[in-house]
Amino acid sequence: MTASLLRIASRRSQLAMVQTEWVRDELLRAHPQLEISIEAMATQGDKILDVALAKIGDKGLFTKELEAQMLLDRADIAVHSLKDLPTNLPEGLMLGCVTEREDPADALVVHAKHQDKSLATLPEGSVVGTSSLRRLAQLRHHYPQLVFKDVRGNVITRLEKLDAGEYDCLILAAAGLGRLGLGARIHELIDPAISLHAVGQGALGIECRLGDQEVLAQIKVLEHLPTARRCLAERAFLRQLEGGCQVPIGVNSSFEGPEAAQELVLTGMVAALDGKRLIRDTVRGPATDPEALGIELALLLRSQGAGEILEQIFADVRPQA
Repeated sequence: MTASLLRIASRRSQLAMVQTEWVRDELLRAHPQLEISIEAMATQGDKILDVALAKIGDKGLFTKELEAQMLLDRADIAVHSLKDLPTNLPEGLMLGCVTEREDPADALVVHAKHQDKSLATLPEGSVVGTSSLRRLAQLRHHYPQLVFKDVRGNVITRLEKLDAGEYDCLILAAAGLGRLGLGARIHELIDPAISLHAVGQGALGIECRLGDQEVLAQIKVLEHLPTARRCLAERAFLRQLEGGCQVPIGVNSSFEGPEAAQELVLTGMVAALDGKRLIRDTVRGPATDPEALGIELALLLRSQGAGEILEQIFADVRPQA
């Protein structure tokens, strides 16, 4: 790589490209002398659309191919939805930058016939589309009268299936809908009291090679420290629980208090797949040591039985060979 060239690896889905092009444009704004190229590719998670995500296996499902490009020196950075990036990265790579977070909430999108309904008032037996075990477990816990059906494909494909009547509603990330210019499809933002979001949801993570100081300096202009601290706490929580992207683990994080002595408040949840058992708790501590807070919360939930719930889930949902 020369000083004037930066190569970005990206998934080729519409949302991934919107996110990657935003990163490219912001980097060009900060570094006008840079030449930036984008190498788009399909990942394993993009290719296998007829199997539930949890059945495929979740270690790097949407990231491995992009990481390989960096390790082979065919790309300098990779842009990820941070919720897709495993908490343990391959040797030689690092999370170099976390961008400012969009709204991390889950969103309800309904079929036209349910425009007068909310999540709480959907008729019994309504079919809810989601590919997330986290959303599934929490919504089963609160709304056992609803029927849940797996949905795969990109956001546009999922919306087409909804509008065709295959589902009564979908649960999607508000941030993704917003980035695609589809914010008008959000019928309801789901209260964190009902559904805690995924670790890192709403933020972008830029991955790079460990020790590549030139590239690290280039991308750090996009770092948003408050978001980074929240996401580091969330990722430490997930890592300590040994959970992947496709397990029913949810979080919510926020800051409280004056800026000079701000506290980070972290709430976490682990639930059984049937929704009948759900463990949830909150910790708070100095914003300057977010990872310690995430570990503290994970140990707290483990002491309340979270480990047993996760062991049962890993036994029930075995990835295909």
